[in-house]
Amino acid sequence: MRATRGRVAHVESLAEFDRRLAAGATTLSGWRVYAVDLTGRTADLERCRVAGAAFLGCSFADGVAAEVVAAGGLLLPPVQGTPVDVRRTRLYTADELYDDVAYPRSLDARAYAWDQEPVHSDEATLARALHDHAIDEALAAWTSGRDLVGVMGGHGARRGDPEYADAARLGRLLADGHVVATGGGPGAMEAANLGAWLARRGAGDLDEALAMLSEVPSFEPSVQDWAAAARAVRDRFPDGAESLGIPTWHYGHEPPNLFATAIAKYFHNAAREAILLQVCGAGIVFLPGAAGTVQEVFQDACENYYADESSVAPMVLVGTGYWTEELPVWPLLRALAKGHRMESRVHLVDTVEEAAALVGS
Repeated sequence: MRATRGRVAHVESLAEFDRRLAAGATTLSGWRVYAVDLTGRTADLERCRVAGAAFLGCSFADGVAAEVVAAGGLLLPPVQGTPVDVRRTRLYTADELYDDVAYPRSLDARAYAWDQEPVHSDEATLARALHDHAIDEALAAWTSGRDLVGVMGGHGARRGDPEYADAARLGRLLADGHVVATGGGPGAMEAANLGAWLARRGAGDLDEALAMLSEVPSFEPSVQDWAAAARAVRDRFPDGAESLGIPTWHYGHEPPNLFATAIAKYFHNAAREAILLQVCGAGIVFLPGAAGTVQEVFQDACENYYADESSVAPMVLVGTGYWTEELPVWPLLRALAKGHRMESRVHLVDTVEEAAALVGS
């Protein structure tokens, strides 16, 4: 369990419940009590203030549950039939999501299939909300004290392509002094997490890793082969530097990459999109991408537009031709920023080396 201080306490055993009461707790406000048998703790519940506490799948003596609700406590039924743990207190690892060599049997694939079921009960809706809330809290704990810089870009960059290699070099450069955060998927996102993984190694190791991965350029047609190539790189270059991925089962057909060392995977994409931008306090580099990347550019621009001076974070677009001609985002972004606090923090460059030099400046 995760022992917490502050507004929220996670209680996952009767021993933890008793320990907190023995330490002097008289109010349970902010407690999240998961699947604990409280049938023998009626006197404690009556003695304490339970308003603001949530009890998920807990057992009570006869009549006590109604008293808890009347006193302001929240009772939630146990959630059945979901492949994910709605009570988890930490972020995922790639090995947890890819817990079976056969991808269709993996946790990641099972969760996506469950989320895509055409009819969802109220219980399933509750399960998704509880899971994403748990990921929110785990992500807040993980990011605390870390200086995150984001890399946004298209999922379509294929291993072996120059765009993929550029994103990997960018991730490696940014990881010198920052923790790299991406959307956690394939393409440029995978490449940036790969570069961060190899940040403590020489450029020659990155070149070797890129060559190994190019043997399986895409997750289509086989996620299994794509993931196996990534595992081979991790085995060849173990103990990679940390980085973050924030993917979503909304895009479950795009599998999470295996190079992010911490993965905050959400069911609800709208919340995930906002959170991904919010955690990147050191700024964001935008590589060429399509609709999703364009959306992220202007979501981030909105955050910066209304931010106070101390909160404006750098925005760096890479690819002059791409962002002025192919998708002319830059003219609108520059016009939006003109005369505002963010004006000096938006940049358009042509190389990832230039972008890395600007972030955090």
